[in-house]
Amino acid sequence: MAQERKIDKVILGLLCHEDLSGYDIKKRMDGAVSFFWKGSFGNIYPALKDLENSALITKTDSSVGGRERSVYHITDAGRDALKEWLCDEQASNELRYETLLKLFFSSGAGREVSIRNIELFEKQTARDLEILKTCCRSLENAQDNEDHIYYYLTASFGVETYEVYLRWCKKAKKILRATPHNSIAESS
Repeated sequence: MAQERKIDKVILGLLCHEDLSGYDIKKRMDGAVSFFWKGSFGNIYPALKDLENSALITKTDSSVGGRERSVYHITDAGRDALKEWLCDEQASNELRYETLLKLFFSSGAGREVSIRNIELFEKQTARDLEILKTCCRSLENAQDNEDHIYYYLTASFGVETYEVYLRWCKKAKKILRATPHNSIAESS
């Protein structure tokens, strides 16, 4: 792979479990993976082409109900590349939250706008938390499968993280709703 892209690793990881079409890869990314990684058709298909050109995956074209369908399969070289990345001690763990970016620059819009943005973030976080808790409950009793142990650990990280986010939302709204003469320490 000439250019280092994490989407390549996500695709190799998904294909390591099963052969998938580009559409299926997007569906998997929109599922459980979406809690910590996003992908779009606009970056999936170029990555698939590059992975195929690098001989890390192969493509089989077929016709299903008159529609052309390409299914991708990881090669041994692809498995090796995935394993090499998994063993690499370097990891980029960047957080990028547009809500926090908006909050950082919110003095020009006022507290009500900030509170509303936090409430929207809180609502989405609460929905996602329930999904993650459901995943954890399902996976708690299915740890006889090696993959499920890793899925469980990932989901439980999400549960604990999202619970902290919700606590922060309450604290942030309380601070923003405090009267101007109250200090931040008094609002905590």
